[in-house]
Amino acid sequence: MSAPPAEGLVQQWESEQTRLRQQVLDHDTEDWQKSPVFSGLERVGGVDLSFIKGDDTRACAQLVVLSYPDLKLLYEDSRMVTLTAPYVAGFLAFRETPFLLEALQRLQQKQPRLQPQVVFVDGNGLFHHREFGLACHLGVLSGLPCVGVAKNLLQVQGVFKSEEHQSQIAALQKGGDSFPLTSASGKVLGKALRSSDKSFKPVYVSVGHRISLDAAVRLTLSCCRYRVPEPIRQVDDRKHRQNINTGSCGSVRSDVQFISVCV
Repeated sequence: MSAPPAEGLVQQWESEQTRLRQQVLDHDTEDWQKSPVFSGLERVGGVDLSFIKGDDTRACAQLVVLSYPDLKLLYEDSRMVTLTAPYVAGFLAFRETPFLLEALQRLQQKQPRLQPQVVFVDGNGLFHHREFGLACHLGVLSGLPCVGVAKNLLQVQGVFKSEEHQSQIAALQKGGDSFPLTSASGKVLGKALRSSDKSFKPVYVSVGHRISLDAAVRLTLSCCRYRVPEPIRQVDDRKHRQNINTGSCGSVRSDVQFISVCV
């Protein structure tokens, strides 16, 4: 069992998180975000960091870039990484962001024309204990628009999996229906979105950086063939196909090229 993190480290992270949170832009910054059909958007990314079962230090950092609106794979990057920062509730991004940022930087160096115009993060953005989740952290440090999409409800700031919440989910009649995730203070931190007619379980969408909540929800819906938006679903699919529990994650693929980089 790992030792608890030093108090000084947590204080350092709190200070850094506060500083970075002040840089979050929760409004549309790109012309394509204001278009009803996202005219001008050509590339969407998805990132995730998946742990090996039974190991809380080794993980597979993954990035995919898809074309938009047809959602075909343009690029993928998977690498096994070793996490050295301790896990602290509310500060997960300090463990994971460096490796996801490195994947984006490798893409910028090798195939800059494939850099995504927006990144879907398997996790939360403003819908977070301190309104600065992984999607915000990655967005601020990368400078890219980011959207947080969580598969499960993070129970924070007065939002709970209560009877009222369950009744709101039951009231979602079709794909595209949503309801706000409102904190105890009355602030809307995200939305629960029924992303498909065939899926009754919502996803939880929140702003990461440089996009409005309305655009984030519309974009998430437009990228859903199933319950989870394709950039995140394809990251998950590759995780299972590569069987990261064997430690076999490790490749870069651009268009039709496939090059092994790490095992």
